[in-house]
Amino acid sequence: MKPNLRNILPILIILTSQLVRGQFLSASDTSESSVRRYKSIISSNREIVQFIEYSLSEKGLPRHLRNLALIESHFNRNITSGAGAVGVWQFMTSHANQYGLTEQDRNDLYKSTKTAAVSLSSLYKKYNNWVTVVAAYNCGEGNVAKAMQAAGSSQYHIFYKYLPAETINHVKKYLNACYATGELQSVLSNYNSSRMNTVFFGNGGSKINNGDLSQTEINAGFNLKIIADELKVEEEKLLSWNPGIDQELQNKGVGTLYLPTDLMPDFLLRKTKILSRSIKEGVK
Repeated sequence: MKPNLRNILPILIILTSQLVRGQFLSASDTSESSVRRYKSIISSNREIVQFIEYSLSEKGLPRHLRNLALIESHFNRNITSGAGAVGVWQFMTSHANQYGLTEQDRNDLYKSTKTAAVSLSSLYKKYNNWVTVVAAYNCGEGNVAKAMQAAGSSQYHIFYKYLPAETINHVKKYLNACYATGELQSVLSNYNSSRMNTVFFGNGGSKINNGDLSQTEINAGFNLKIIADELKVEEEKLLSWNPGIDQELQNKGVGTLYLPTDLMPDFLLRKTKILSRSIKEGVK
């Protein structure tokens, strides 16, 4: 009797999610209480949020960056951190001075928001994805550069372990906030798009450029561990080419699988076998 794929898919989605949880970018807290908390803060500061979103749109920046102010200060313009960061955007004196914002104006909502928009735009031109931008905004470009050098990679999901623990947690909070506002997929899609520029793996070893990756669609029935086994590549390497794919499969039931061009024909030839193994081994 052939297994019913419709009944098995939910199980496979859970197993796949558990297999790669923590290795890729995703929301770490999707609880109802977390979602309610973030939404409540936004709702309680509606006028400030509207001004921030308008200021971001004027600069051509995505509205989800309002979540950076959300996790930085809960939109409290009078807050000062233990490290001396001030205002809604938690500007340190050195960061503020870099963009012409005076120390006294750091808690001025209008001036600090305009400055934050300029800073975020500048960081995006450098890193080309919002996840790394959030990390750099928190710990500084110098710490990000050191982490990239230590990891031999410009990809956040590889170099993040070399960042300060506070920054890693900050990025997690940002992703959780974006989940609460329904914008997480946009952030992850942006990250996945940017990684196509250059993907590094190992400790500064081989490099795969944009033109060397091919893509194909897979559904949630595929087990990533089995894909790696059939293609005779390390699972970690397969996952480094596909950050966020577990979230995509879980949310949509389908996702885009990226592989080096020379491996794609092998995958397509073995696709039916891989799916069959995924289903069979997933229900043992």
